[in-house]
Amino acid sequence: MPVSTPAPSRPLRVGVVMDPIAAINPKKDSTLAMLLAAQTRGWETHTLELGDLWLRDGTAWGRARPVTVRQDLYDWFTHGEAVAQPLGSFDVLLMRKDPPFDTEYIYATYILERAEAAGCLVVNRPQGLRDMNEKVFTAWFPECCAATLITRSMPDMHAFLAEHGKAVCKPLDGMGGRGIFVLDTGDKNASSVFETLTGYGQQYAIIQRYLPEIVTGGDSRVILVDGAPVPYALARIPAATDNRGNLAAGAKGVGRPLTDRDRWLCAQIGPTLRERGMLFVGLDVIGGYVTEINVTSPTGIRELDTQFDLDIAGLLMDAIAARRPT
Repeated sequence: MPVSTPAPSRPLRVGVVMDPIAAINPKKDSTLAMLLAAQTRGWETHTLELGDLWLRDGTAWGRARPVTVRQDLYDWFTHGEAVAQPLGSFDVLLMRKDPPFDTEYIYATYILERAEAAGCLVVNRPQGLRDMNEKVFTAWFPECCAATLITRSMPDMHAFLAEHGKAVCKPLDGMGGRGIFVLDTGDKNASSVFETLTGYGQQYAIIQRYLPEIVTGGDSRVILVDGAPVPYALARIPAATDNRGNLAAGAKGVGRPLTDRDRWLCAQIGPTLRERGMLFVGLDVIGGYVTEINVTSPTGIRELDTQFDLDIAGLLMDAIAARRPT
């Protein structure tokens, strides 16, 4: 009896909402890795920026530019002409716009949610992007985190610092190490830092117990694809002249295998992420404690791929294909 073969599947149409592709670092950019992985599968790839999105009578629209990408540090993309089209005509939209997580970002998620209602798979899910502030959402998993206070109250921040002796303070909407302060009890800058971060008590900020393990073990990025962890983490070791474990702030990225503690943390958090449509998430882990749950535009793909011969973006495309069969 002859063996039947399945008909060729239709290539997915993929749009990526991102910052200008001409301004990225092609050696390190995770979004470029995703575009390359999609293109390798024969999928159509397009880019959009926030200014390309709009709503008309309840329908989400965008001016999408077809894009061809390459592994070339000097010439990594070619754009076609922008075409206005309903966002629901895409099979998949990747929301990869970098923070700040401001009102413009939130408005964009409403537009993307209308695309989702029209049948497009949006990664990560727009409602989840709004609901899961990267600093605040750690509160849903207190057993995974060090002592943390989110408040407008400057006296309460002073009391927290006195209780723990040393603390990390930061805004709720930043990225890349911006606005991060490390304070010791008695630091004469503490009042000024708390005034700056809270706008003199008019906005929320976060303060966490300082975890000294960052000095030797770094701030590790643990990547989860559809709730499951990649087997290696990227430990970002701060420069000798800095407290921040952020690559954008000069930290060095060193890959390492996941620990048992890392896997336990992922087991606590991963199922919730998967259930809520967050297919690509980065946990920041210091000394075995989660400090942030990055859902907007997590990075670290290229460094881990290079050090361990991985294809993390390919894993994401597999997860997308599983949710959006062709």
